[in-house]
Amino acid sequence: MTSVLYIAGAIVCCVAGAGICAMILNSRYRRREDLRRREAEAQLEKARQAASQEVAQLRTQLEQALVTQRTEHIEQERRLTERESLLNTQFTRLIETEKDLKQQKDLLEAKQSTLNKTQEDLSALTRQRREQLEKLSGLSVETARAQFLKEVEQEALADAANVSRMILDDAKARAEEKARKVIITAIQRYAGNQTFESSSATIVLESPELKGRIIGREGRNIRAFENATGVTVLIEDEPGAVILSAFDPVRREVAKEAMQRLIQDGRIHPTRIEDVVTAVKSEMDDTIVRKGEEAVARAGVAMLNPEIIKVLGKLHFRQSFAQNLLDHSVEVSQLMGLLATELGLDVNIARRAGLLHDIGKALSHEVEGPHAIVGADLIKRHGESDAVVNGVASHHNDVPPEGPWGILVSAADAVSASRPGARSESLTTYLKRVEDLEKLGNGFDGVDKCFALQAGRELRVFVQPQQINDEQAFALARSIAARIESEVQYPGQIRVTVIRETRCVEVAK
Repeated sequence: MTSVLYIAGAIVCCVAGAGICAMILNSRYRRREDLRRREAEAQLEKARQAASQEVAQLRTQLEQALVTQRTEHIEQERRLTERESLLNTQFTRLIETEKDLKQQKDLLEAKQSTLNKTQEDLSALTRQRREQLEKLSGLSVETARAQFLKEVEQEALADAANVSRMILDDAKARAEEKARKVIITAIQRYAGNQTFESSSATIVLESPELKGRIIGREGRNIRAFENATGVTVLIEDEPGAVILSAFDPVRREVAKEAMQRLIQDGRIHPTRIEDVVTAVKSEMDDTIVRKGEEAVARAGVAMLNPEIIKVLGKLHFRQSFAQNLLDHSVEVSQLMGLLATELGLDVNIARRAGLLHDIGKALSHEVEGPHAIVGADLIKRHGESDAVVNGVASHHNDVPPEGPWGILVSAADAVSASRPGARSESLTTYLKRVEDLEKLGNGFDGVDKCFALQAGRELRVFVQPQQINDEQAFALARSIAARIESEVQYPGQIRVTVIRETRCVEVAK
């Protein structure tokens, strides 16, 4: 019995404990549900607030967009109204203009009718007068017309010659004054060094024994030197000196430097000659590049292509009428920059065209053709602009100039070449130019005598007064000057003076 009671008590205790545990678990579950519900309600409230803010923001944006569109529509309506008003005004003016034109047309037709009638009357009177004149003069209409036209032609030619002479003199004075002002300003702002370099390489020997050492046994040293350098060594032409002759100035300079080093070293034999010439050639390439870069820097030109700089440096070893071509190119570049500044043109293009205008002369012994065309082809292949290329190609009129660059390069080239002391020419060249000038002047009809004066700077032409009158003398001077410009090569300018002289001689007995 007692055990039964214990078991029943245990069962009751277990049931009570299970109920209590269930109550505790149920209470915890409800608390978790309440907590979850509160969190869900809080998140829902946040989402509602965020949605409300976003809706308010969208509503504000939509209202602003509507206001902007409404403003634009109002502005468009205002513009359309103004345009419609303007069109109406123009249409009204067109109608009024059409009415005025119609009235003018009617008036012109009436005047034309009156004019036709008057012209018919005038034609009738002219015929009557012509018939009367024929009767009085005894000349036909054709004969009188021919005489009259001849007289009018002579008077017109005289008047035209006078007018053309006045216009040309005035235009020439104005043009020369303006050009002189521009060129003088450019020259005043530029100061160039005057240089003279011989076209031959002469090496003075300290003692006559050096000639034998240069020649070598059976001439082997001189043959080795000529084969290595490509120049001709002249030993016997001048006592106490050796003359190096070569068409290529770079080769001549290499030979000159190599010969000087060999003489200073004292060891002259074929192996030593080859070593020295090879070393000088390597140094010469560096010298050519350095001279080109120095010229670019002196001219104030932006960086050029390395190949162009290398070819440009070769001009340091070339001369034209004893004027160093590289110095001449730099001088032309600086003059071009000053001229472009005075004329309001691109200074960079002007300087580049001036610096590169004679670059073709460095290749004239390698490539056939005028140096202007050769140089233009070279710089075009290496990326120079069309303006610079045409300025180089057209500065001797080998191609037509496109723009002012070719003309300016030609002017700057002439200024650099014709200034005192810049160039010198041989007696043969001078005599040939004087002979060509006199021959050209004597080739015109009516010329009696022709003399070249002032070292070929003036051509004085004497004409026969029976064949050339005063008006024709002015025309003859212009023709001779134009012929000289097109056929004769000369530095500076040549004045043409035509003299028409009438001498009346009587002898008193």
